[in-house]
Amino acid sequence: MSLGDEHGGRGGGTGQTRTRLPDTGSPDAYGTPRRTPRASRSLITVVGVVVLLIAAIAFANRGSGGGGDDGTDAAAPRTNPTAPTGVPPVTGKNGPLPAGFAHDEQGAQSAAANYAVVLGSDAMFSKDSRQAIVDAVYTPEVAKARTDDMDKIYSDEAFLSRVGLQADGTPPDGMTFISRFNPMGSKIDKFTGDTAQVSVWYSSLFGLAGEGSKTPVTESWYTNTFDLVWAHGDWKVTNFTQKDGPVPVGRDQAASSAEDMADAVEQFGGFTYAR
Repeated sequence: MSLGDEHGGRGGGTGQTRTRLPDTGSPDAYGTPRRTPRASRSLITVVGVVVLLIAAIAFANRGSGGGGDDGTDAAAPRTNPTAPTGVPPVTGKNGPLPAGFAHDEQGAQSAAANYAVVLGSDAMFSKDSRQAIVDAVYTPEVAKARTDDMDKIYSDEAFLSRVGLQADGTPPDGMTFISRFNPMGSKIDKFTGDTAQVSVWYSSLFGLAGEGSKTPVTESWYTNTFDLVWAHGDWKVTNFTQKDGPVPVGRDQAASSAEDMADAVEQFGGFTYAR
């Protein structure tokens, strides 16, 4: 779904890229999610304990070996989780964003993860804060070209109405607007020194929390791939694309009330620095 289609979306990179929102036109978009039959909680607990025991035994056996092959393929791709590296986080700021990312692969991943967070934030629905974000994230040339397009998108009354907002981009009285991207991880797809392509996998919370909300907060999963260049002493975006997923299987947890969701978002501040 994109802003160019019949449903709402959010401004993305150059060209026709858009950051997609949950499909409010679908009959099931905010209804009760379809779930497959689940085993009882007691059975799930037993299975969970057994799995943990098996994992613990396997780990102990691996550690007691005499230095032999651990059974893994040295040539197989390995994950690159966030870990202490000796590289300190950035201390500078460019408007609302961290600035001064390292001129290496880790810095490119840090920049992409932080850019995903701010491009998915509710600050994009305010003209002043949106302009500051665009200027901080994109190269000057792209920022200039994209500003008018983004202003049109985020001031479109039909789009704002579909996501439950008023014509000025604010939520109705008694409602809390939630738009938050939560990175799960990132990876380098390409890196040449002054250019990088980085993919960021994240979950998205989007909707209105409040009694009687017609667009309650839902969770979605996406992967954004950012094209970055090293310009003016920092990593900047020239374009990005988005695809669905990977999407985990939902658990049988009951959804929280609108009040609890609004309280959680107000009390748990979003992270200002990712990776």
